[in-house]
Amino acid sequence: MQRTIFDTPIVNNIFRGLSRLGLKLAGWKLEGKAPASEKYVVIAAPHTSNWDFPLTIAMAFLFEMKIYWMGKDALFNGPMGPMMRWLGGIPVERKAKHGLVQQVVDQFAIHQQLIVVIPPEGTRSKVSKWKSGFYHVAHGASVPIALGYLDFQRKRGGFGPLFETTGDYEKDLIEIQKFYAEIKGKRPDQF
Repeated sequence: MQRTIFDTPIVNNIFRGLSRLGLKLAGWKLEGKAPASEKYVVIAAPHTSNWDFPLTIAMAFLFEMKIYWMGKDALFNGPMGPMMRWLGGIPVERKAKHGLVQQVVDQFAIHQQLIVVIPPEGTRSKVSKWKSGFYHVAHGASVPIALGYLDFQRKRGGFGPLFETTGDYEKDLIEIQKFYAEIKGKRPDQF
């Protein structure tokens, strides 16, 4: 995986300090601890606003995590492309079926440490059901799922427990979504 802002000396420390200050001034607090596991998929939910991105990046700095995240390929076009990749972005062509799950699974196989953040809704818009890619990546790579969240109502962000997949997606999804039942996104009507 490419070098990111999270492993760039000096810049990392500066952004950690800015993140601490920014979150404190905005009234946000961290809850839980980053998983001790070296490899896992983080669910980023609810995903209802553009504010989710800077808050997630800021919290990654404070949890001292090196994250990669998946985002629509349009974010990576033009001059913003290199910056998005430096922020840990992995472009996803949402309309194409091209084995992205297997590509991410393969990355888990070749890296000693890897944390990939995937929004299960796949968009900030309201969806009737979550996309299953996050689950299939975690199950295929035999890594746990970290239940990450941003609760705008309480101004809290952090982690719930790690979730180990069983292979029964429908059953596991019910358990995962129970965790998110009381968490409110910036636009609760979108989740």
